[in-house]
Amino acid sequence: MLAIKKARKLIEKSPESPTARTLSALIIALETEQSFPLKTLYQLKLDDFDLAMDVLKEWRLDRYYMSKVRLMDASLVVEELRTAPPAAAQ
Repeated sequence: MLAIKKARKLIEKSPESPTARTLSALIIALETEQSFPLKTLYQLKLDDFDLAMDVLKEWRLDRYYMSKVRLMDASLVVEELRTAPPAAAQ
């Protein structure tokens, strides 16, 4: 979560900067599953562009882990139903 933390610090440090605005828009688009114009990323300086790419990578990884957690939760529910005494299942 290093990139996400770096992005947060950058946004908090200078929220009015073009980089902070672009990163904020990217993060909001990711969270709300809305579209995001890629051309705005290309307008960033190379270091900031790399940070945005790292945020995307971490965001994707985090979503994978969240899916894994939901899968585990569903599996635990099934296991509880399978092992529950018959009276409790009714």
